[in-house]
Amino acid sequence: QVQLVESGGGLVQPGGSLRLSCAASRNISSTGVRNWYRQAPGKQRELVASILVGGSVYYADSAKGRFTISRDNAKNTVYLQMNSLKLEDTAVYYCHAICMGNAYWGQGTQVTVSS
Repeated sequence: QVQLVESGGGLVQPGGSLRLSCAASRNISSTGVRNWYRQAPGKQRELVASILVGGSVYYADSAKGRFTISRDNAKNTVYLQMNSLKLEDTAVYYCHAICMGNAYWGQGTQVTVSS
């Protein structure tokens, strides 16, 4: 079993930045793919960014050029650096991991972009 704990959400003005963190309860760095999803009110959960074991990354079109996903294997932690935030980035952001064929979710962290 793996627990994922997100942190770093909050209220930010348009154009601002936030860094989300997702810490895993045990070492899954060598076997897992780590993702960030988000879900805005009334909308489906969507994939924002992924990072694979070898370091390859994927970004949704909405995140390209503004968000950066990274991982610190020594800390079992994945980060999502979000810059130039827009009103439409407001959502609950969820950490997700796939490890040994099992999928795990964090509890979510609220990101609110508002002036």
